[in-house]
Amino acid sequence: MDLGLSGRAAIVTGSSKGIGKAIAQGLAEEGAKVAICARDTNRLRIAEREIEASTGAEVLAVKADLNQVNDIKTLVTETHQAFRRIDILVNNTGGPPSKSFLATSEEDWRHAFNQLFMSVVLACREVAPYMKKRRWGRIINMNSIAAKQPVENLGLSNSLRAGIIGLTKTLSNEFAEYNILVNSVCPGYTLTDRVEELARTESQSAGKTMKQIIEDWAKTIPLRRLAKPREIADLVVFLASERASFITGATYQVDGGWIKGTT
Repeated sequence: MDLGLSGRAAIVTGSSKGIGKAIAQGLAEEGAKVAICARDTNRLRIAEREIEASTGAEVLAVKADLNQVNDIKTLVTETHQAFRRIDILVNNTGGPPSKSFLATSEEDWRHAFNQLFMSVVLACREVAPYMKKRRWGRIINMNSIAAKQPVENLGLSNSLRAGIIGLTKTLSNEFAEYNILVNSVCPGYTLTDRVEELARTESQSAGKTMKQIIEDWAKTIPLRRLAKPREIADLVVFLASERASFITGATYQVDGGWIKGTT
């Protein structure tokens, strides 16, 4: 299937590793030019070289902290200067720490709000004018299963990720007349550094090894395993494509059946 992504220009945030990198890789394989960003310059450059070498696509690496407004503006400006267009934005952010409600400080809440929610708001504000001018755009907000079914000790994520669903629906309605489609993807337990970090935290309190914790999580998933980053990325690449031309305002879970509800 030709996804119609050749020559398109994309920004994928938080893309030096894990799901973000897999998304950037998938878009590049379809012929898109891709801007990637992260705070770790060394890891970012490695990702840039790997994606370029394996796809032959044009990749722009920009060091950026999504908690900093100016970094987000710089990312968008440099991407447009390099590619002369911005067609796709994938908002991918790292998750906040695992804590109980009473152990979560006011500063934790403020930092998580900026990291998870405001970074998405600001990135959307920056790219929207470019997309409106071309009357074509795709915005995919990477979320979490916690937005649909709260996860124990992830109060920060449970609360703020749900807001991303509301933002996604709001933007899909406002931008529809410009053919800018906005959707959200909620990955389930996936084999990434983030999941290993959560498993490490839980293992310390449960008196189990990380491997045992991950095996326990796998038992709660009907498919009896965790996802691979590319399995999440494949849906995102489709939603960014011409083939997804009548899909907007939707939230998709990619969780192996973990979420128990029907909506």
